[in-house]
Amino acid sequence: MLFPRLTHPRAYVGAAALLTLLVAPLLINSPFVFHLAVQVCIFGALATAWNIVGGYAGQLSLGHAVFYAIGSYVTTMLVIHFGLSPWIGMFGGAAVAVVAALVIAYPTLRLRGPFFALATIAFLEVCKLLVIHFEGFTGGSAGLNVPLNIGLKWMIFREKWAYLAIAFGFLAVTLWISWAIRYSRFGFYLIAVREREDAARAVGVNAVRVKIAAAVISAALTSFLGSFHAMYLTFLEPSAAFSLELSIQIAMFALIGGLGTVAGPLLGTVLVLPAAELSRGWLSALGNGTHGFVYGVVLVLVVLFFPRGLVGHLGGRALALIDRLPGGRQLARKLPATRHAANAGASATTTVGQPLLVAEGLQKRFGGLLATDNVSLTLHEGEILGVIGPNGAGKTTVFNQLSGFIAPDAGTVKVRKADGEWTQPTSPEAFAHAGVGRTFQIVQPFSGLSVRENIMLGAFMRTQNTEEAQAIAHEVAELTDLTSLLDHEARGLTVGGMKRLEVARALATGPKVLLLDEVLAGLNPTDVARAIEMIRKIRASGVSVLMIEHLMQATMALSDRIIVINAGKLLREGKPADVVNDPAVIEAYLGKGYLDAQTA
Repeated sequence: MLFPRLTHPRAYVGAAALLTLLVAPLLINSPFVFHLAVQVCIFGALATAWNIVGGYAGQLSLGHAVFYAIGSYVTTMLVIHFGLSPWIGMFGGAAVAVVAALVIAYPTLRLRGPFFALATIAFLEVCKLLVIHFEGFTGGSAGLNVPLNIGLKWMIFREKWAYLAIAFGFLAVTLWISWAIRYSRFGFYLIAVREREDAARAVGVNAVRVKIAAAVISAALTSFLGSFHAMYLTFLEPSAAFSLELSIQIAMFALIGGLGTVAGPLLGTVLVLPAAELSRGWLSALGNGTHGFVYGVVLVLVVLFFPRGLVGHLGGRALALIDRLPGGRQLARKLPATRHAANAGASATTTVGQPLLVAEGLQKRFGGLLATDNVSLTLHEGEILGVIGPNGAGKTTVFNQLSGFIAPDAGTVKVRKADGEWTQPTSPEAFAHAGVGRTFQIVQPFSGLSVRENIMLGAFMRTQNTEEAQAIAHEVAELTDLTSLLDHEARGLTVGGMKRLEVARALATGPKVLLLDEVLAGLNPTDVARAIEMIRKIRASGVSVLMIEHLMQATMALSDRIIVINAGKLLREGKPADVVNDPAVIEAYLGKGYLDAQTA
């Protein structure tokens, strides 16, 4: 199922599990059980908040406790020094946490690699040292005592059930936000960036922006939870609040339950935290840190037997059983009619034959290698333009310049807009929004998503409505012969299926120009014939095609014109029959010795 609704049995099962967490302590009426339930709610919410940046976006935050500590310290200091209610002070803490998240994320998330994780750890340690240094205001290493003002205004209660009610409320809100993000366009973008950032940029996703947004949302939620936890504990101490162990603990709960899932972080917390707390009590005589042994054992077992987390491995079977309940197959797929899927770019066409994509004087040097040497080309409306050349000729370098993945050292690439004006995009996402879709030489599907969700990622560039994106996905799937595979995971497709899926994802953006990078490579004859027919349908729908291909027969059959690139230069341009019979082209492919032998 793609988009669970509140009327779906899954929602009922989830609500029943949450209510059990709330009602069970009331029935048992034990202070320890109440405390354990509050801790499960708080840590489940913390793991869920961490999962937004660490699971959905795939950005490992190993110092995430810094946002928890900022919320708890700022709220407590506002209570002590200014007499503000923690209900108000927690928003001040969240504001400071958001600023801290921006300071960390803005420079580091523009890079790929471990920089964000390292920056969060460094920021955590720096903040701890600052709190210890400014002793007069923060209490220093001695910590802070929360004023024991009893009442709802101060979030201090004598009864444990009141803390549980508030903790449960925070957990429910955090889960709802996580669920809303996961099944929104923003959530799809986060998962796309996590799996394949280049492919995400090719469908118009601003990868840096969505990663920063995920970090900010996660930091704000974590700060709110830290504010409440400080009121519950009534004492703050730097080494406990700014704790690397706490950061790893909440990340571990999400990992055990299932990264990138809505229910996984809470499930991991429910299974591991009570066991660790009970072992802390029962085994404390054996030495400190015995609860850490429980964490380690559970983590090792999950990594060995459930590498995708408990929800990732078991959730599919459980949800399949739930779907068999009455009403379980809620998505009968009454999808709204839409006509802007594959031929969205054609709706704005003017006179057939006008230029759509123009490259002039492209040059690109990698060190001492001149990979592109003054290459110019033009793609017209309704045209299939083939680009051929021997291996290492510079075709892919030109292709990447035409889609924004490589900036030329000299020359320009222009795209004609619907209003007839010309634009010069400078990034892959800008090219996508200008109407240029592309595939990759090495297929880059979002393997953790279904075929339908992969195509929807392209459709989301044109609409924010999930059901409309589904409708576009169905239309494009018919064009690319993927209708029967819509519910399959992308990782299970054949090579031919993955190639067609990449084409479908690009078509869903509604392009005017489609760049195909060796889309026929590695296919069997049946898949080649299917792909040729698909490309013809795409051209018939009003989308112009520029294709790099080594399969000469297919290139000859499909192309209106052919461009030959050799040693980074434009060698020949013309009709297919004229180009392939040109002696210079034959020499570029087969060498001068072949021509001499033919002459002899």
